[in-house]
Amino acid sequence: MAKRLIPALNRVLVEKIVPPAKTNTGILLPEKTTKLNSGTVVAVGPGARDRDGKLIPVTFKEGDTVLLPEYGGTEVKLGDKEYHLFRDDDILGTLHV
Repeated sequence: MAKRLIPALNRVLVEKIVPPAKTNTGILLPEKTTKLNSGTVVAVGPGARDRDGKLIPVTFKEGDTVLLPEYGGTEVKLGDKEYHLFRDDDILGTLHV
């Protein structure tokens, strides 16, 4: 049974990207060089409302690669996968290749 979590308000569900521990040729990489807090947006909430009741949409969309803060977010386990739930304001930016 597949579960789908739809975040509330201005929250964003992110699956962290785990960098490889070694290269294609088998060379082991030190842990410090592989650490980049990034993730892929899995789901976004509808957005928050301002004082006038107008909807402020979430900045990110599903599939975006985002830069995450070192600390923060709420860990969520769905099945055998781990996700993190962040507020729209907490995410530092979008990564483009």
